[in-house]
Amino acid sequence: MTYGVVDLFCGVGGLTCGLEKAGLDVVAGYDLDASCEYTYTYNNNAIFINRNVEEISGQEIKRLLRGYDIKVLAGCAPCQPFSRHQKDKKNRKKHKDWKLLYQFGRLVREVKPHIVSMENVPELEAEQVFKDFVKVLEELKYNVTYKVVNAADYGVPQRRKRLLLLASKKKKIKFIEPTHNTPVTVRQVIGNLPPIAAGVQNNVDNLHITATLSDINLERIQHSIPGGTWRDWPEELVLNCHKKASGQSYSSVYGRMRWDDVAPTITTQFIGYGTGRFGHPEQDRALTLREGAMIQTFPANYSFVPQGEEVVLKNVARHIGNAVPPRLGEIIGLSIKEHCETKRKYTKKNKYVKNE
Repeated sequence: MTYGVVDLFCGVGGLTCGLEKAGLDVVAGYDLDASCEYTYTYNNNAIFINRNVEEISGQEIKRLLRGYDIKVLAGCAPCQPFSRHQKDKKNRKKHKDWKLLYQFGRLVREVKPHIVSMENVPELEAEQVFKDFVKVLEELKYNVTYKVVNAADYGVPQRRKRLLLLASKKKKIKFIEPTHNTPVTVRQVIGNLPPIAAGVQNNVDNLHITATLSDINLERIQHSIPGGTWRDWPEELVLNCHKKASGQSYSSVYGRMRWDDVAPTITTQFIGYGTGRFGHPEQDRALTLREGAMIQTFPANYSFVPQGEEVVLKNVARHIGNAVPPRLGEIIGLSIKEHCETKRKYTKKNKYVKNE
């Protein structure tokens, strides 16, 4: 049985990487951000198409998926409008990405794939745009399953809750059960990487590079303990905003990770010591780009910038933080395969027959 996938909003290929590992053939990835192309095509077997989703036709996707037994339309629409980190909550519905899920629904109507897959932040579940997307699927006679999962339960070494949706033309898809009773820890993933100081780039791996620290932030991290907060610092190092009553609750910034625990959610700002608990467990610096990518479960050799080219930390961190963890993509792919290959399978007429 062959599986063909088109990955909408593909970014640098986190979902594609995971689906390919699960044994699905990702034919193409679409994204509006041309800066994703090198990383996507260098590391994956799919082509990259730089186009706005509003300009994509169902016929185009049908041509790409022609010949496959199981046709899958997958996508992770940008989560910024829905994320709890969205600062401008009053005007978030005016965000340019708010209506992308409606375009996803349009393409489902036009393509009518066997399987639809979507991943996003948990907050999306409460929004009307998500309810409308589910309604479109149900009107098209899809059986829809969605749930919020903690990626750590599937071997992703971070606290990362995500809303997953799978829809099938016949029978609801069951997500495979959690694979890890004991979480994968920070030590297991990045503990063997070579030590590096703040503001330095490794001479072998161009992604093993850190942001610089100011003198006072270097002193602050030297007083930080794994799993602790800025409350562990001497009084003279505490920021004025944290001395106010309104700043007392912001304890998750300027923190170090623990070796034998999962990491916090890797955001687009994980290279900054002051933007979360992104301090290295023992070295006096924030995470390197490579460490962030590996905590996201990208392979250790996944290339984000050609060797010899300048690495712009902010740009690469944005790509890594926005990505679907490949391991989560693999879980989605395995759930699809288990659904199609256990007990029943698809025919070319989009109907199921029992396996012999």
